[in-house]
Amino acid sequence: MKYIYLILIFFTVRQEIFPQDALASQFNYAKEIYNEGHYFDSITEFKRLIFFDSSGKYNFTANQYIGNAYKAGAKFSNAINYYTLAEINAENYNELFTAKINIIRVNILRRTTNRAFQLLDSLNCDKKFSNKKKEIYYWKGWAYIFADDWQKASGAFALTDSNETLQKLCEKVDKEEYSVLFAQIISHLIPGSGQFYTGNYLSGLLSLAWNGLWGYLAVKAFVADRIFDGLMITNFLWLRFYSGNLQNSKNFAEEKNLKIANKALKYLQYNYSGTKP
Repeated sequence: MKYIYLILIFFTVRQEIFPQDALASQFNYAKEIYNEGHYFDSITEFKRLIFFDSSGKYNFTANQYIGNAYKAGAKFSNAINYYTLAEINAENYNELFTAKINIIRVNILRRTTNRAFQLLDSLNCDKKFSNKKKEIYYWKGWAYIFADDWQKASGAFALTDSNETLQKLCEKVDKEEYSVLFAQIISHLIPGSGQFYTGNYLSGLLSLAWNGLWGYLAVKAFVADRIFDGLMITNFLWLRFYSGNLQNSKNFAEEKNLKIANKALKYLQYNYSGTKP
């Protein structure tokens, strides 16, 4: 029983143990460690601040910094947990919006873009944030980038009025990317044409040649009433090369698009100076 009393006494006097000037010093100390890049050490100090801050004055800010630190260490689930605590402790709409956007940014980074879109749509429909439309569209553009939908990303950035660089980059990537569907459609019609479309000419020539050869031999066998031979050639040779042609056209288009997208993402990572997820 005496231990319970001791605990109660401790929580009663902890504000006197850590008065406001001491809390401010603890906050500045934790922030300094964070700014030096010692993120996980700063987490301990911010948690210490929250523990002794019975008034809750630093709850929002400290939880934000903890979320930032976990995010910097790629601990994305932990980051979202603390951004959510910051959201709960927000004292005004600006703080609430900031916490929600930080949660969205983490979802964009870890490519849970469906969740990011849900949260962005929720913000867009919330009248409290009617003055934040441009920022919402800005992060919607980034979500589309990570969802590999550069055309919609360009449209979202166009609604922000101030991100012409991102808009033009997304337009450029969208124009450079190959249509996987088109590559497959033309490969259905002419084997090898999908590979030609993506610039893989040798593969296209081989695919056209093999399909032409086995198709010719299959038809020749059927015309000569060698039905068994025709079926064997069709099922085990021609269809094999024909389906391989379709798969190759899809794979080549996707590989090309991945290289184009990765090049754009690398540019954004190292050369774009604006706010990133």
